[in-house]
This record gives sequence, C-alpha cells and structure tokens, in this order.
Amino acid sequence: MFGLTEADLSTFWVTLKLATVSTLILVILCAPLAWWLAHTRWKGKVVVEALVAMPLVMPPTVMGFYLLVWLGPRGWVGGFLESIGLHHLAFTFTGIVLGSMFFSLPFVVQPLQNAFASAGIRVLEVANTLKASPLDRFFTIILPLSRRGFLSAFVLSFAHTFGEFGMILMIGGNIPGETKVASIAIYDHVETLNYTAAHSLSLVLVLSSFSLLMLIFFLNRRFKVVGAA
Repeated sequence: MFGLTEADLSTFWVTLKLATVSTLILVILCAPLAWWLAHTRWKGKVVVEALVAMPLVMPPTVMGFYLLVWLGPRGWVGGFLESIGLHHLAFTFTGIVLGSMFFSLPFVVQPLQNAFASAGIRVLEVANTLKASPLDRFFTIILPLSRRGFLSAFVLSFAHTFGEFGMILMIGGNIPGETKVASIAIYDHVETLNYTAAHSLSLVLVLSSFSLLMLIFFLNRRFKVVGAA
C-alpha cells in the first residue's frame, strides 16, 4: 500500500490505535465537563475554560516534558505506580494515550460545550415534568440534539492526535510497535534522507486527514438536512 514497508505499516496502525482509543475515552470523559461548562453560572468557570484551552497555545514539547516528569518513575503518577509494584507510564502506549488526551482536550470540550449550550435546557425541563429519567433524557433528547457536536469533537480529536509529533516523542520516545507513530517515522525517514519513504507515509496521512474532514462536512450537512426536514 503506497509502497509502505512493514515497519511503516506498524507505525500507521499504532497511530490509528492511539487516535481511536484516546478519542473514545476523551469524548466519554469530557461530556460531563462540557455540560457543566455550558450551563454553570459560576463566575470562576473562565479559569476552567482557560485550562481546557491551554493545549491550543502551549508548545507540544512543553506539555510532553511535564507529562514525562509526572508519569516517569520519579513523578507524582509514575512514582505512585512504582510504589505499589506497578510500572511507570513513561515510554509506554498507555502514557501516550494519556498525553494525547490532554493535548486534544479543547478539541473535544469546546465542540461539546457549544452543542450543549445550543440545545438549551427548556426541553429538558419539559421532559422532567413528564417524569423522564436522566438517562432517558440524555439518550432521547440531549444526544440527538448534540450529535453534530459529538461528531465534530470525535473527528477533530482523532485528526489532531493522528498528526501529533512533539508531545508523543517527548513522553513516548521512539519504540517500534509501542510508541513509534507515523509522524515520528516520517521524521526518521527524512533524517536518513529516505524521501521516498517519507513521501509515501506522508501521503497516507494527508489522504487520511482529508477523508476525515470530508466525512465531518458530509455528515454535518446530512444531519442539518434531516433536522430541517
């Protein structure tokens, strides 16, 4: 496929797995936070919104460095895991999943927050008077009204993780089959002047990213048409 070697395919599948796992977990965990941000009247919520948006302006290597410190054997998280007989998370697949979740946080929270704010709470108040349970209200009211937000959050987070380089290199290193993602493999090819291999793998990422954006535009238009009907 596109002249990719077995090693290149391995990095592509690690990238695909990383983007899928981190995005699924992030969407599930961030939905309550986005809901709270959309409806809270607490004046201090601007602090939370600023913290959520930090990855948009923070250099990836800075975030990767601090995550490496925290998740390493002497860090708060890594040190605790070592003290209870477990392995620290630096230079592991789990570590880069956590790093990707932090780095893609605003790409999930902000679309969901906007979707929840647009849905409003009036319809929930009506459902509450009809004795609908919270779970029933979420799946029958909130989810359909916010589906475009969920779709945007998923695709943006997935695409953002798909091309990440600096943060993953800092926290995960360059371990084949474990933490070596496609962007790192491209960098390695360029370092060795293997431009043909770098071009092949880059082309796969470009086409994948374009396909994801086409998907989100197509589905958003479809949802809009269905909603109007």
